[in-house]
Amino acid sequence: MDTKAFSELFPLFGNANPETIESLLSITTEHEYPVGRTVLMEDSWGNAVYFIQSGWVKVRRLTGDSTMTLAILGQGDFFGEMAILDESPRSTDVVALSQVKLLSISAQRFIQTLFRDHQLHHKMLQLMVQRLRNANARFQWRNQPPALKLAKMLILLAESYGEPTDQGVKIINIPATDLAEVADIKPKEVDIILTKLRSKGWLEMDDATIHFINFKQLSKLAGRA
Repeated sequence: MDTKAFSELFPLFGNANPETIESLLSITTEHEYPVGRTVLMEDSWGNAVYFIQSGWVKVRRLTGDSTMTLAILGQGDFFGEMAILDESPRSTDVVALSQVKLLSISAQRFIQTLFRDHQLHHKMLQLMVQRLRNANARFQWRNQPPALKLAKMLILLAESYGEPTDQGVKIINIPATDLAEVADIKPKEVDIILTKLRSKGWLEMDDATIHFINFKQLSKLAGRA
């Protein structure tokens, strides 16, 4: 991957110095994982930051014998930064929702790069603040109707990671249990709401994807238009 493609794929590096990107590309390690494979284990010490080159993952917390999906991430995003910034064990684990390709950069080299490139450092802070804002927004949704909460979550995923098509935008067909947990509703409600949206012609689904045909109407439902 050349420096231009790298900076276009990963927003974090959009304003980084070309020398920074060249340096990072020389030390990245490639990884591939199948569906269902655990990429990072909870409580393991952070030794790298991971960048999603393709595919989707879910971030989850383990509580006893149960799990809770906290976030869903797609192409162009990154994870693992929290554990290296505060030098503590990871508080979550990460599981592949699809075939996924990752690039990793060792914690030591990434921290060194942040200190050298102020543009990268600033962009990192911006993206972390945006994640905090998204988490706060989700908290504010907690008393809203299930259909509204799910619509907002679908819009957020589509805007962040969706693939534009001639007919709209498509994302991975995320399991109902995971969608329910990140939207804070019940899995049965996810199935009912998605069925209604399909009957309206706003989206189409198959085993692999959710295709938003009428993104404008879904945005209206989510209060975004």
